[in-house]
Amino acid sequence: MNAHLGLIHAILPAVVDLRVTISGNHPSTRNLGSERMGSGTIVDPEGYILTVHYVTLGAESITVTLSDGEQLPGELAAQDFESGLALVKIPGQGLPFIRPAPLDSLSLGQPALIVASSGETGRRVSGGYVTSMESYDGHWEYMLEKTIRLTALNPGFGGGILADLKGRMMGVVSLNLNEIGKFSLAIPAEFYLQNEKELKQYGRVRSRPQRPWLGFYPQSLAGHIVVAGVVPGGPAERSGLQEGDIILGVEKNQIRSRPELYREMWKKRPGERISFHILREEESLNLDVISGDRWDFYRC
Repeated sequence: MNAHLGLIHAILPAVVDLRVTISGNHPSTRNLGSERMGSGTIVDPEGYILTVHYVTLGAESITVTLSDGEQLPGELAAQDFESGLALVKIPGQGLPFIRPAPLDSLSLGQPALIVASSGETGRRVSGGYVTSMESYDGHWEYMLEKTIRLTALNPGFGGGILADLKGRMMGVVSLNLNEIGKFSLAIPAEFYLQNEKELKQYGRVRSRPQRPWLGFYPQSLAGHIVVAGVVPGGPAERSGLQEGDIILGVEKNQIRSRPELYREMWKKRPGERISFHILREEESLNLDVISGDRWDFYRC
């Protein structure tokens, strides 16, 4: 898809590069590393930048590079584990920013642009079409009931903007779904807009019931859910859940898929006991896991 140069040039000033360092002691470094690169989009003239949370999780320092090369210190202003979004704040007023697309403007087949950082002042663009708005579930205790999938690979670092052909933000690009084809997945901007005030005021969404977190990685295998790993020191490990365990049921309800598992777990609240029926080396076991709060565990 050939995009108008004028449209791209209108978007570029609001797309920033993120360089993030994390303490080696932070629990996220085991999977995500202690130095991360990401993209972000200025969504407020006072310097709020919207990006994906895995880039900024545990941030000790954040360096933001604008499209003209100016570098500014950033602070992690908000983290939302449920949506997968984060806010970074830089000093300034009257900064170039991108407005969101109307909530009812998204449609299948709609053309869209991805603009992302490729390093400091480097920016890359790709184009495609929206192919799906179906749900997505990830193995890190993550599920969105609505996503944006499109026929374009992310040309840069995670956290770039998905924009419509009027230069409005449709979403934040999170993942390349290479395992199912050449697609990218974006988190719809509505997840930010619905909680914007709370994220800016409190750094998290307080009004929404908090989900319990176990700290494990469930994977689908032959019609079952298998524990592919556990987070060291997390609730699952402390309660005795082990890699290789097959989850047969939760709270006396049979589990056949990861969405079923998550929906059953999330009926509880952090700190509550969740009962699992598991198969371990051909032995059937009942195991109670005392859930935790992901926010507290990963707090900087």
